[in-house]
Amino acid sequence: MEAVFTAVAVGFEAIGAAAMIVGFVVALVLGARSLARHEGGQAAFTTLRTTLGAAILLGLEVLVAADLIRTITSKPSLEDAAILGLIVLIRTILSISIQIEIEGTLPWRRALLRSGGQLMSDAVARDRAAQQAARVSPPRPDPSAP
Repeated sequence: MEAVFTAVAVGFEAIGAAAMIVGFVVALVLGARSLARHEGGQAAFTTLRTTLGAAILLGLEVLVAADLIRTITSKPSLEDAAILGLIVLIRTILSISIQIEIEGTLPWRRALLRSGGQLMSDAVARDRAAQQAARVSPPRPDPSAP
């Protein structure tokens, strides 16, 4: 039975890593599309930063779940529990820091709870809306161009 839970934990770790990798690619694509629509470097950077942060946040949440599965299914050892506890603590602090950076507010002060997946979904939806708006109206001239 322990082998099954170990495989599940490894699966969760793979999913967490994949979420970060796929999120990185999505962030690059959304940032590039923002630049292609002539929204400006600041908008592209904000899109890239927010989407990448959301992907990292989602991946960290899944990795914490993998750590919890490992903790529940491993043989009790004070050293193993301390190591896993430290890893979960570090990942939780990273998650909170990234969430504060993305949203600009403390997580417990938000009116609506938003997960990393929801933040990525919002970024993709904003990109689609901007793409549709760009098709409807002609591109805006770059104000910094001479």
